[in-house]
Amino acid sequence: MWTSWLAGLTTRGTSFLAAGIAAAIAGWALSERSLLCVGVALIALPVFTVVSARRARYRLSCTRIVSPPRVPAGSTAQVTLRLHNVSKLPTGLMLAEDAIPYALGTRPRYVLDNIERNGSRELSYALRSDLRGRFEIGPLQLRIADSFGLVEITRSFSGRTALVVTPRVYPLARTMISRAWAGEGDGRSRLTATAGEDDVIPRPYRNGDDVRRVHWRSTARYGELMVRREEQRWRNRATVLLDSRGSAHMGSGPSSSFEMAVSAAASFGVHLVQEGLTGQLITDKGINLGAGMGFEDMLLESLAVIKPSNGRDLADGIKELRASSAGVIIAVLGKVSAAAAQQLATCRSEGSQAIALLLAVSTWADQGRNGNGSNGGSAAAASNGNGNGHGSVGHLAEPGKDGAPALTDVLADTAEPAAPDETAPAAAVLRAAGWNVITLDAATTLQAAWQRLPRAAEMLVPAASLAGHGRAQEKTA
Repeated sequence: MWTSWLAGLTTRGTSFLAAGIAAAIAGWALSERSLLCVGVALIALPVFTVVSARRARYRLSCTRIVSPPRVPAGSTAQVTLRLHNVSKLPTGLMLAEDAIPYALGTRPRYVLDNIERNGSRELSYALRSDLRGRFEIGPLQLRIADSFGLVEITRSFSGRTALVVTPRVYPLARTMISRAWAGEGDGRSRLTATAGEDDVIPRPYRNGDDVRRVHWRSTARYGELMVRREEQRWRNRATVLLDSRGSAHMGSGPSSSFEMAVSAAASFGVHLVQEGLTGQLITDKGINLGAGMGFEDMLLESLAVIKPSNGRDLADGIKELRASSAGVIIAVLGKVSAAAAQQLATCRSEGSQAIALLLAVSTWADQGRNGNGSNGGSAAAASNGNGNGHGSVGHLAEPGKDGAPALTDVLADTAEPAAPDETAPAAAVLRAAGWNVITLDAATTLQAAWQRLPRAAEMLVPAASLAGHGRAQEKTA
């Protein structure tokens, strides 16, 4: 009991109590009344202070506001605390300390003196994190101290507030994805039916095709069985496939290839929403974050807390991708074999648009050792004050002047580099299947890699043109 009551004593209070006990015992043993009185006074002072501090009925309310409640990694959020004294007595000296996770920095501390009756105090501090995640802020702890510094009692509020740190989202150019290839409407149906029955677009017969779909006029013309293409009503849908396998990535912390893959998936998802497409996210484990009105919010919330999986292949993700109405496919891949790329290549339906971002993960291994990721810094340099991040050039210094790079060096980042050996086999397989493939290493910005894609009008050739081009080559041969 006495231990719990005296637990709030500071070092000074404990010294007073020990000195008082020693003086009282010495005075009693030596029959020195004055020394005994001094000892009793030294004992009474800290005990009285503890009783007074514990009986103080301070009634304080606390509200905490985090603005904004969700920020991208590397950005700053402002936390505002408002303490209101709702008791009938003014408070004494208090030390306020808000509990925050270690990843967000040191705990902010404030000294508050004498909050009057019905008075309030407002405290604020900034939080910044380079690590994505969901962090709990709070509870607020108050340390109540007396004027002599003998007692310090801690009281805590129960309220906590969440701060969500999402992956970095890089702004992308708006000319790469065409809604005409995934739009709601009859874009593809119009492609089939605009020229009438005589110009219907057939394709060669495949095992399992319904005989009723055989187009006899085209069969007679080309000398082989030809069937009508199925007209599908496409929706404004796009699917982002994220390879989250821990074994497919290298590096550690914010400068790892996994973090770059998460940021790329977030950037692609936000870009698709801005283009008016309904998005969905599928991971290598087959987890499908379904499409909906709040897809952007769900995407960022999910990617804020995603962790590397222990999966060994992409089988579950590919299975889920085939089962869903994928629409436009954007795959963000780590280290992937040619066999896995072949399985993924079959997910693209004829006439649809598919993009693959292949990460040269070995380049992030060096970044992890250096502890200095260049992608984020390059992304900041890419904006260079214009804020759009679309790769536009604001000002180029004179080559050779004040150490400025030559014009060719500045523009070299937007040129397609030679694919690293680790990505070449998978890239070849996907390109042969009609995918648009871009590679990304640790020294290249995501915006620059995105700019390497052809324009939307060039990314796909209508099926009629493909068929006509193929027949023309056959006739030429």
